[in-house]
Amino acid sequence: MEVNGYTIEPGADLTGADLSGANLSGANLIQADLSHSDLHRAILTGANLQFTGLQFANLSSANLTGAQGPGVFLFDANLTNANLTNVWFGAAIICGANLTNANLTNAYLGSADLTDANLSGADLTNANLWEADLRQAILKGAKMTGANIKGAKLKDAILVDGTIHD
Repeated sequence: MEVNGYTIEPGADLTGADLSGANLSGANLIQADLSHSDLHRAILTGANLQFTGLQFANLSSANLTGAQGPGVFLFDANLTNANLTNVWFGAAIICGANLTNANLTNAYLGSADLTDANLSGADLTNANLWEADLRQAILKGAKMTGANIKGAKLKDAILVDGTIHD
């Protein structure tokens, strides 16, 4: 698949690519490197992001509904206002990411590393955060109705009501 002059395929080196607003629905990006890329408002519904490098990427207002990304690297990524409904991001590295006001309804984030992530105002309704690492994460104002946080690490996390978990 060609998009904006870039070849979209497994293992592709798309470091720093400008894919803002691109339609990448169902794209197979297994082990691709999209670090530092601009994916602002991109459509990644149903995309395969297994072990894809998206560290420092701009995914603000992107639509990742139903994306599959076990082991995806989203270290320090911007996911502000992103739609992550029904994503499967088990064991993902999402530490330091900005997920302010993101929609994570029914997201699977089991064993994901969300250390230092900002989830302020995020919708985590029915999300599965089983054994996720949420140390020092900011969850202030997040909607957590039905979320599974069994076994999650919450040390020094700022909780929904603004208190710090010790």
